[in-house]
Amino acid sequence: MQNPFDPAWLGGHADVAPPSWSCQVYGQDARARIRWRFTAMAVMLFCFLAGSGFEARGQGPDNGKSIFNVRDFGATGNKSDDARPAIQKAIEAAAAMGGTVYFPPGDYTSGTIFLRSRVNIYMESGATLYASQNPNDFAVQKVKSKDALLFGENLEDISIEGRGTVDGQQTYYWAPDHFGDIHAHALEMKQFGLSAPRSFPTGFGKQEDYPHLVWLGNCKNVRITGLEFLHSPSWTFALYNCWRVVVDGIYIYTSLKEAVWADGIDIVSSRDISISNSTIETGDDCIAIVCGIAEWGYDYPTENITITNCRLSSASAAIKFTEADTRLVQHVLVSNCAIFNTNRGITMQLATSGTVRDVVFSNITMDLHRFDWFWAGDANAFNIEIHRTSEWNNEPPKPGEPGPGHIEDVIFHDIIVHCQGASHIEGHPESWLEGVTFANIKFFIAHDPKSLYDIATSAMVFKRARNLKLENIEVHWEKPPYDKWESALQVEDVDGFQLNGFQGNSAWPDKNIPAVELNRVTNANISNVVAPPGTNVFLKIAGAGTNNIHLYGNDFHDARVPYALDRDVKPGSVTALDNFLPARWRGHGGQ
Repeated sequence: MQNPFDPAWLGGHADVAPPSWSCQVYGQDARARIRWRFTAMAVMLFCFLAGSGFEARGQGPDNGKSIFNVRDFGATGNKSDDARPAIQKAIEAAAAMGGTVYFPPGDYTSGTIFLRSRVNIYMESGATLYASQNPNDFAVQKVKSKDALLFGENLEDISIEGRGTVDGQQTYYWAPDHFGDIHAHALEMKQFGLSAPRSFPTGFGKQEDYPHLVWLGNCKNVRITGLEFLHSPSWTFALYNCWRVVVDGIYIYTSLKEAVWADGIDIVSSRDISISNSTIETGDDCIAIVCGIAEWGYDYPTENITITNCRLSSASAAIKFTEADTRLVQHVLVSNCAIFNTNRGITMQLATSGTVRDVVFSNITMDLHRFDWFWAGDANAFNIEIHRTSEWNNEPPKPGEPGPGHIEDVIFHDIIVHCQGASHIEGHPESWLEGVTFANIKFFIAHDPKSLYDIATSAMVFKRARNLKLENIEVHWEKPPYDKWESALQVEDVDGFQLNGFQGNSAWPDKNIPAVELNRVTNANISNVVAPPGTNVFLKIAGAGTNNIHLYGNDFHDARVPYALDRDVKPGSVTALDNFLPARWRGHGGQ
């Protein structure tokens, strides 16, 4: 086809051809010729594109590959019809050539759909893929926990994209608790003489029978973008041994009131995963990270994970490193996220001997509150804990069971927290935390008088750690205070402790409750802290093993008692220099 921008294509007439762009054109006739030229060129450009098979926007993706419309393979777009055979035929046809399976606007109901390598699934705005409500439509895997609406295994170069919707249609019923006293809050409810119901999914029986919306295993080069994923019966996404996965601009929703077991995205033994620009509202954890699910295969390390620019809401945890970690999770970055309408903010729990290391959380805001009694958590911002498996299950120790796991080199910085519960950061007696840092953290802690259970005491509790650093921490207790609240910071069994730039007080500053309490702490430096006006006791130091504590450059002048040493602290264990003290203490020269 001739080039429509070639002036000669206008017919070769000298009186129509415009002058060179390098010429200066004067006069009304010249301007008219230029306008005529642009009009003619626009008309011919339109004709050129139309003749080249240009597809109007909104008619489907144009990526240079073949388009396989599910309607052409028998899908009707009516929700009541079984669309699975037509969808699968379209996928197989696309797999043979490489191309896109296209869902135009309409409603499509299906059981398990098997994805294929080098096939793009594209769902147009107005297209909804519904999960069948017949459990038999998902009973296709030998391992039941792998059942899914969109299933892929041993694949590469796949994508699930568009502006449409994938809907699991899960519903729930309420009944007495099936788990009995294993749940901590169940014990608390019993103490109040209450027997309350909880929600359970309908239709599938055991927990492992509930299908996912997406299950991918041993897949590489995966993109999931733009879509809405709603009402999943189980984890919305399950990624096992996947690498180079991009999840961007999606929306995940399950009921925060009812949707037990319906996590948002579970990353299992996978690597090179990016989750960004997405909103996830889930009953259970928004994003769960773990190495190891035995029935799925080998426990590859989970590593190189980035989660950024996301909005997260959950009746459980926004970000959870789960207790089932059996090997290694490392190199994880969570940044620029808003966590709101959530129970627990960030949770790390080990119960199967794995390791978590090299993790950074930065630039995060949290607004937390309690949900119904059967959800784990206490509206707490941070939770780190390590257990043996028998301890986790409240069972006697088992011969030959693995030792406790390990957590090291974890940094939290630039975070604002509104919460109701205490943050517990605790290692195991046999496996202390290593190299944990909290910097630029601002806490606002409130009490909910309507809550039947509130176990919050100190704002932040640290136990069994080495090389713990706290820098620029603020703690604010909101009114009215709760009678069980105590210290802002409680630090116990820590070797190598730095507290620099703390502002805060106990919840009851007029009582004999310290703002900061150290117990069995060694090799500590405390500097640049400020005792607020009205403070009774700012710092309490206790424990027979406490030693080598240095206090320097602190502003204690508004505290009645800047620091108090219990009788079990040996003389010479604490050194104080260059502190601003109350007038009645200044005769001690700051010592």
